[in-house]
Order: sequence, then structure tokens, then C-alpha cells
Amino acid sequence: MRNKLFQILPFLALSLWFTGCGNDSEKNIEDDQKSSSEIRVSAQQFQQNSMELGTIENREFPQFVRATGVIDVPPENKAMITTFAEGYVKNTYLLEGDQVKKGQLLVSLENPKYVEMQQDYLETREQMDYLESEYQRQETLYNEQITSEKNYLRAKSEYNRNKARYNALRQQLQMLHINPENVEKGQFVSTINIYSPISGQVSDVMISKGTHVSEAQSLMQIIDTDHIHVELSVFEKDLGSLEKGQPILVTLPENSRDTLTAEVHLIGASIDPEKRTVRVHGHFEEDLEKQLAVGMYVDASIITSSRELPSLPSESITDLDGQQYVLQLDSVSSQGDYYLSREKVKTGQTFNNFLEIENAEKFKSGTKFLVTGAYQLLEQ
Repeated sequence: MRNKLFQILPFLALSLWFTGCGNDSEKNIEDDQKSSSEIRVSAQQFQQNSMELGTIENREFPQFVRATGVIDVPPENKAMITTFAEGYVKNTYLLEGDQVKKGQLLVSLENPKYVEMQQDYLETREQMDYLESEYQRQETLYNEQITSEKNYLRAKSEYNRNKARYNALRQQLQMLHINPENVEKGQFVSTINIYSPISGQVSDVMISKGTHVSEAQSLMQIIDTDHIHVELSVFEKDLGSLEKGQPILVTLPENSRDTLTAEVHLIGASIDPEKRTVRVHGHFEEDLEKQLAVGMYVDASIITSSRELPSLPSESITDLDGQQYVLQLDSVSSQGDYYLSREKVKTGQTFNNFLEIENAEKFKSGTKFLVTGAYQLLEQ
């Protein structure tokens, strides 16, 4: 029995040795795999690259109603320049972009018909004294029963008809900025001047020297940008969440990085039957006429409410092959080296350079992440 035991012991020891070697080998493999999945950042690298750590924190994320629209001004701040009488452009003094003051000369027109109109006015004016005298004479004779009622009524009718024509011609001359008193003195003009009804900027010029223009034809447009605002179109499904006073974030497609702030001032009372949208009028919170031009297209977000959501800085999240990752801090060595691991995250809304983390429950409270400098490490 003793001899058999001595025979077995060498085999048992050999077996135990192989078993021990196998466990050590597996442990080394696991350590190698763990070390290969971690990213090591030395204390010097961390400091030189201004890296920072942070945690998932709850932040206010606004709830938006999306809209599109244009930059505009109130109707009283726009003036389409036209003429009451046809003519030929004698002089035009302005170009697009020029600033003008109310009452400033814009265009001069000329036409022989202006002289004819003044002549008709003067002739009508000169008939007034005779017809008025005749009317008064016939009235006296009629009251004394010396003349017939027919003669009296004829004199009265001619006087009133001439008086109406006189007043109409006088009004027309004044509308053309021709002084009737000068016409009565025999001072005729063959040109008329058109003046600006408002102060503002010339936004469009449709004429040039020598152009023939007809009545009511548009010559140029003046826009006063002192009360510039934004006109938005919002779908009817979002109408119920809109209120006066809500903030509006406005971006220009040409410069989406800059956000302008406005406020809901008016909400339309009717819905466009074709587009199923309602008009929303917004006022900017500051003077922006130098930055914006009437007619610019804008994208806008009307903030209707807000809620707290877990988030991380946008800089801490990197998109790789369609997946989004963050670098989680695993440990810090006694030498001050940082060991980080790459973790998948699901993101939602974005606001003010922060991203909502939809799967925040995956991480323990207080877990730290590399919030500055993660991009260059994740790209490696």
C-alpha cells in the first residue's frame, strides 16, 4: 500500500502543477485584455492638454415649437413710392441702400400734361368770379320775382359745377406738389417732384433716368428698420402650446452659430387654409437693424416649457461609426495616471452645448467622465 502511494504522488504533483499554471495563464490573459481596453493618460498629459473631469448632471432643457419665417417690419414702416400722374423720369437721386429722411426729394418727373392741368385750373379759377357774380345776380332777381326760376337754377348749377371742378383741380395740383397759388400768378412748371413719406433706407429702385412711368406704377421702396421684427409660420397642431411672451430663439441659415433672442408679441387669429399654419409676430429684445435685412429667411424655436434632464457637455461625446461614446474614469494610480474606459451612450436633446444622456441610469451616481479633451483620445 505504501509503495502504491509513492507511485501516485508524482502524478498528483504534476497534475496540480499543470492546474496552477493554467489558472495563472488565464489570469494573465484577463489582465492583458483589461489593460488593452483601458486608455491610460499620464498626469503630465492630463495637465498639458487641459483635460477636465465631470459628472452627469441635471440641467434645464427647453421644449421647443419649431417654426420658419422672415425678417419684416410693420406696414407703416414700409413705403412703396408711386405717382398720381404718368410722366418721364427726369432725375432720380438715389441708389439701393441709401438712407433718406422724411420729405426728402426722391424722383423728378416731367410731362406736358402737367402744364395743361395747370392751365385748366387757372381758367377754372378765372371763371369763378364771373359765375359767382352771375349766380348772385340771378338769385336777387329771382327773389324779387323779376327772373324765372329756370334762369336762377341754371346760374346756380353752372357756378356749383365750376366750383367743384376748381376744387378738384386744386386738389390734384396739391397731390402732385404743385403750388396752386403760384399757378394763379401764372407760374407754370413742367416737372413734378416726389418726396419720401417716411425716413428709412432705399430697398429697391425700379426706374432709371428717362423711364416712362404710369399712374400707380412702383418706382422704389423705402423701409424703416427701426421696428424690425420676425414673422413666423407655426403649424396648427402646435397652436395650443403658444402664449404671448414666450421666448423665441432665431437663427439665420447663413449663420446658424449665432442665435438671436425675441419674444412672442402677437399670435394670429386665423389659419392658412392651404399650409395649415398660423402667423406669429415676434419682437427682438435688442436693436438689430444693422444685422438684419427685411426679407431674410430664418429658422426659429419658440420655447413653450422646460424640464430637467441628465446631461454631459457636447464636447465629452464623440460619434464613432454611428455610435456615441464617452470616456469613463475607472481609476487613478498612485503616480497620478488616469485610466479611462470607452462607454456607449444614447443622447437626446441638445441645448447650450450640452447633450441629454438618455441611458444615464446605466452609470452609478457620481461616476466621472472626461468632459474636456475626450475627442482626441476616442479618435485614436
